[in-house]
Amino acid sequence: MFSNNRKDARPATEATTLIAAGTEIRGDIQFNGRLHVDGKIDGAIRGEGAQAMLTLSEHAKVTGELQAPHIVINGAVTGDVTASERLELASQARVEGNVYYKVLEMSAGAQINGKMVHRAEPPRQLPKPETAAANSKTS
Repeated sequence: MFSNNRKDARPATEATTLIAAGTEIRGDIQFNGRLHVDGKIDGAIRGEGAQAMLTLSEHAKVTGELQAPHIVINGAVTGDVTASERLELASQARVEGNVYYKVLEMSAGAQINGKMVHRAEPPRQLPKPETAAANSKTS
């Protein structure tokens, strides 16, 4: 009845951690899975792993750098934001710092006071023209 072999149990990468409203943390945070912040954090937040997702609610206030593959902001951030995959800025998002993203979704009302830098996929390595021409002559 209370076994640990439940088939519907979530994998550890999908676990969600909550920092509730009224909670204040001073120091850096490193997490796997999902982190939802309603409180205040004075420190950097880093999501590890390809599935890491950071969500800041409209009540959240963070002073420090944010790094994760997927970031959703609807609160206040003072510091640089780096989303290696996707960044979503909801209508109450306030960012004081530079924003680095691959894909950006920004709602009306969101504010950024800093640079917005798109980080595309690294370019594919094409063969040098001399090599391509030599290969076509030998064929």
